[in-house]
Amino acid sequence: MKILITGAGGQVGKALQALASAQGIEIVAYDRQSLDICDRSAVQEKISASAPHVVINAAAYTAVDKAEEEVEAAFSVNAKGAENLAMTCAALDIPLLHISTDFVFDGKKAGAYLEDDDIAPLNVYGRSKAEGEARVAAIAGKYIILRTAWVFGGAQNFVNTMLRLAESHRELTIVDDQTGGPTAADDIASVLFRIARKATQPGFNDWGIFHFSGAPPMTWFGFAQMIFKGRKTPVLKPIPSDGYPVPAERPKNSVLDCTKIKRVFDIDQPDWRKALSGILAEQKV
Repeated sequence: MKILITGAGGQVGKALQALASAQGIEIVAYDRQSLDICDRSAVQEKISASAPHVVINAAAYTAVDKAEEEVEAAFSVNAKGAENLAMTCAALDIPLLHISTDFVFDGKKAGAYLEDDDIAPLNVYGRSKAEGEARVAAIAGKYIILRTAWVFGGAQNFVNTMLRLAESHRELTIVDDQTGGPTAADDIASVLFRIARKATQPGFNDWGIFHFSGAPPMTWFGFAQMIFKGRKTPVLKPIPSDGYPVPAERPKNSVLDCTKIKRVFDIDQPDWRKALSGILAEQKV
């Protein structure tokens, strides 16, 4: 099986490459410099030349707050870029695995979000990702949209931000009224490859939207507590979202129901605390 990966320079893209190397999976990986998914002709050229069995789109505009001012840039990558990939994959009859986000929801539901719950994004980033989902679903004949949440791993993420801030701050204030399932980039990569294998089997027809995130649900404050557990830490102070004003509103509830992905692919929710322990051990914190 040969897999083409876009967004190879991001958290999930790097995790996909590392796992492919470890598992002996043949990949063709493009970062933003080597393939701009906003360029339809370039997308068509790269995919046609590579002739992959599956395309995984890990490319995205993810600067949530900056997107409030850079609306066109966010939609260009997250919606138009997704459309370009969907059109090319449909024309070549190639399955497209597209990564999306909990930010398509408004976070007002009392329980965990199901795949068919109404979407109502609160910010530009969420709206651009929702539009990308719609275009993939409308155009790509064979597609899996994988919604995930609170991704960590790689260089730029909540874990490293906390560790960096702890070096220069005696007290850290952390939002404690947003709840979600932290998800390791390595776990997302593993799931995408498992889905790719099944999606290329004869007779597979379970296309659509799936949720995947880590368990158990946690607030950002609780996540920070786990990062510093058993270590010399700054004072951690819980605050409400309105105590930490940012340009883009975030959903209060980002918990995803992952029953469907278990039923179709036999994929369990991973305990994010295990992945966190591994990351902290590697950094020798």
